Amino acid sequence: MTRLNAVDEDWDLLISFFPSDWKASARRTGALKGLRQDKSEENYLRLLLMHLGGGFSLRETVVRARQAELADLSDVALLKRLRKGKDWLYELCCGLFAERGLKGPDHQGVGLRLLDATVVKEPGQTGSQWRIHYSLQWPTLRCDYFKLTATEGKGTGETLRQYPVSPGDLILVDRGYCQAGGIHHVAAGKAWVTVRLNPHSIILHTQTGDEFPLLAKLKTIPRTGQIAAWKVQVPFENQAPVAARICVVRKSKAAIAQAIKKIEREASKNGSQLQPETCVYAEYIMVLTTFPEDQYPCAMILEWYRFRWQIELLFKRFKQIAQLGHLPKHDDESAKAWLYGKLFVALLTEKLIEQASALSPWGYLLQA
Repeated sequence: MTRLNAVDEDWDLLISFFPSDWKASARRTGALKGLRQDKSEENYLRLLLMHLGGGFSLRETVVRARQAELADLSDVALLKRLRKGKDWLYELCCGLFAERGLKGPDHQGVGLRLLDATVVKEPGQTGSQWRIHYSLQWPTLRCDYFKLTATEGKGTGETLRQYPVSPGDLILVDRGYCQAGGIHHVAAGKAWVTVRLNPHSIILHTQTGDEFPLLAKLKTIPRTGQIAAWKVQVPFENQAPVAARICVVRKSKAAIAQAIKKIEREASKNGSQLQPETCVYAEYIMVLTTFPEDQYPCAMILEWYRFRWQIELLFKRFKQIAQLGHLPKHDDESAKAWLYGKLFVALLTEKLIEQASALSPWGYLLQA
């Protein structure tokens, strides 16, 4: 089966899908600064897309560019251009995000940090696996922290302790980060965190220090859409416990049936015995938060967490579309530029698909 690629399309047509100020952005971000030859924005970006969208190595990209009389440079020079174009690629991504109307709930001027990690593999049967830990600011969409680790060994797992925190940070993360040590790490930095509750990975206490009766509490909210919140303490080693809340909403009947079907399928696949409490937990969305209660009520916390989940789904689609198969590990700057470039390719591809399927039978807008 032939693999279609946005870079194989007619270049003039592809340009029509770029953000309107894509050339000005190149000058504004200094992408062309210091180039001794060929300061064309078109050639610069086309060269990067051959590498990022076409999936060619640096060496293969420069050979193809030379044969096409697009550019005559070395693979080292191309890597330097990739690093130099990091901020330009970032602005191009933001431009396409803005066109999609991507907006979250009213954040009331508050900046959020969305933390997550993903695993990528270098090419070949013996290629190493790497884990990308990233922090994305909302609503600016700027990556404010990036870290690359191995996938095995001490200090490589998904934990909040992988990230530096600043006083006042509002952090949203998924259930993989529901660990007492990470929550205490955030609290020590005078920041706050909201995480999907995983009852099997964390111990919670009542205000008096007893084990929190989660199952008994859940039975008090039987109606679909019913919301509840309970105060808890998060103990960890010999440190003082961190005060938190559990915010819960009961799922719809259809969502409950789907969730139970999924966990039954996983239990059958793994040959494990499904515990009764697991089916009860599947009936609810449970979020653990340290956000101040007077400023962030339970409904707002649940709404913000729903938004975090949508961002995760968005990046999963990007990983598939951009074919995130390997990550250059030369240095942080080139890796960030490569990731922004892959994101741009994914956004551009989604825009092409949307135009082709929804707006016109020929797949693009006519030029004036």
